[in-house]
Amino acid sequence: MKIYVDADASPVKDIVITVAKKVGLHVVLVKSFSHFSHDEEVAGVETVYVDTGADAADYRIMQMAQKNDIIITQDYGLASLGLGKGCIVLHHKGFAYTNENIDRLLQTRHASAKARRSGQKTKGPKPFTDTERQKFKELLEETIIQHKNE
Repeated sequence: MKIYVDADASPVKDIVITVAKKVGLHVVLVKSFSHFSHDEEVAGVETVYVDTGADAADYRIMQMAQKNDIIITQDYGLASLGLGKGCIVLHHKGFAYTNENIDRLLQTRHASAKARRSGQKTKGPKPFTDTERQKFKELLEETIIQHKNE
């Protein structure tokens, strides 16, 4: 089992790395070249850089991820693809994507995009809270315990 993070805008990279280190899981951060850093690599963490295209990170994650790997993303499209591949997909706000909730999430995304195209204003995401940070950490730990030996 590996953990793949759609890392360009992820506010939980540090949590993922800390939790993964405790249980000995490998983390792959997938970022666009526009977020390139010369920071020293952390043991057990690999950074993969991709082109700056809109879905380049998503496609790369889907190339690398295997069944039962964990994917961390806020992108509903990537979440849907990951579920279809048999991956465990988590959102940084502390919920798991499932076959039961992904259709509703995708429909909401489509409706918002359609409204924006017609000139309507839509609300952006709310600020990420400490409560959500803790909820995500607990979900990640529980998910790893539940699925590590599959």
